[in-house]
Amino acid sequence: MDVKIFLRAYSQGDRNFQAVILHGIDLSNCNLSGIDLSRADLSGANLSNANLSRANLKYANLAGADISHADLSGAHLESVNLIGAVLDGAKLVGSNLTRADLRTADVEGADLRGANLTEADISGANFRRVDLASACLEGVDLEGVDLEGTDISQILSRAEQESAGVSREWVSWGAHEVTG
Repeated sequence: MDVKIFLRAYSQGDRNFQAVILHGIDLSNCNLSGIDLSRADLSGANLSNANLSRANLKYANLAGADISHADLSGAHLESVNLIGAVLDGAKLVGSNLTRADLRTADVEGADLRGANLTEADISGANFRRVDLASACLEGVDLEGVDLEGTDISQILSRAEQESAGVSREWVSWGAHEVTG
């Protein structure tokens, strides 16, 4: 899909872009809050500095994508392919990354406070200086992951999150303007 057609459709209120092929597209600095890109192919895409808060990216292919400094707060990223993706400085507060594939991803300096990474594969990933406060990493193997400068003492189990009243429900979307 052509980037101009895509952005025009989004600006006119369309939020459903399930299974769309956007391989290598440049959507840097775009506001795509609340978009549904589930099962989409965004491999190699440039999403740096994009606003993807509350986006649905479930089962999407983001392998090798540049998602640095993007806002993915409250995003639904269950079973997403982020192999080799660059997420340095990204904001993933409260995001659902259950069973996400983050092998060899660069997540340095990202904000994952309250994120759910249950059963995510982060082998070989760079998790240096990542904020994991109140994050759930149940079933995640941290062996071989670069955690230099990352405080893992505040990671919570799913039971601890539930008893603290932390919701894992995905936030519904609203109408948003496209910018960028």
